[in-house]
Amino acid sequence: MRETLFKDNFWTPDLINTAGYDSIIQHLNDGRKNCKEFEDFLKERASIEERYGKELINLSRKKPCGQMELNTLRKALEVFKQQVDSVGQSHIQLAQTLREEAKKMEDFREKQKLHRKKMELIMDAIHKNRNLQYKKTLEAKRLYEQRCRDKDEAEQAVHRSANLVTQKQQEKLFVKLAQAKTALEDSDRVYQTNIGTLEKIREEWQNEHIKACEFFENQECERINYFRNALWLHVNQLSQECVKNDESYEEIRKVLEHCSIEKDIESFVILRKTGSVPPTPVVYENYYNSQKSAVSGRSQAPAPGRRPQMPIPSSGPLDPEYASIDGYSLLHYPYSGQCKLFSSESETFGVGG
Repeated sequence: MRETLFKDNFWTPDLINTAGYDSIIQHLNDGRKNCKEFEDFLKERASIEERYGKELINLSRKKPCGQMELNTLRKALEVFKQQVDSVGQSHIQLAQTLREEAKKMEDFREKQKLHRKKMELIMDAIHKNRNLQYKKTLEAKRLYEQRCRDKDEAEQAVHRSANLVTQKQQEKLFVKLAQAKTALEDSDRVYQTNIGTLEKIREEWQNEHIKACEFFENQECERINYFRNALWLHVNQLSQECVKNDESYEEIRKVLEHCSIEKDIESFVILRKTGSVPPTPVVYENYYNSQKSAVSGRSQAPAPGRRPQMPIPSSGPLDPEYASIDGYSLLHYPYSGQCKLFSSESETFGVGG
């Protein structure tokens, strides 16, 4: 039978002292608690991943994002929302995977607890039997030592009263001494029997203790290995989720590479164009000339619905000389859309525009 670290480090010199065994059990309970904490951690992380995934899906499906865009950028935005939805679905799937891993950890923890319970029941029974026998042996020893003292006192009484008491008293002392010797022999036999029984129980306990230590050490090795692998797997799952997310984002980047500014602007122009001919310029109309033309037109009785033609000034619109229209002087200023009108008959002036 191989030596175990647990056995080597948890022997105690006192037969009924269970400090070493109790330390092992406490360590195993702490390990089980650690597994439970990691199990709860996985469940909580799963809840977080699920909430995050659902929020991403709601965001991609319900929140508008550039819905008025056209052509290539619109296509890129559609792929963007599709991939965000895909990322959300991936996180929900990760949440389900984490819950499955938490369930596996729970099953492993409960399986170890069940197997360990069987060994603990065996050890508890042998500890109880050992402790009872140990107490019986101590009681037998105490009684044996008392009988030894009784026998010694009886012998001393016989020697002290050898020449001081009567024959009858001497006989009583010898009877008492004989009884003390008989009681001593009985107590010695009981004491030795209890010692033998205790030794058998001690050997049985020692063998079971070694088996228990080996079993507990194997369980602890299995637990540490399983815990380590579970944590490693968890980290790999998170890394794989990052890879999936990056693949989704890469799809968005690929579409954005084909996004064309020229095509989008051209698409807008084709879709929303109103014509290709610019509007005609707005021409200058002189108010007074219009009035004069109206009076002249009435005297000439122009055709109904036809506007009379405006008289053309004698000077060009940029010629800084005076031009006269129907008795009014018109002065043009370069670079201006305005002109001043001066009456030839009065000092009043007006602004035409």
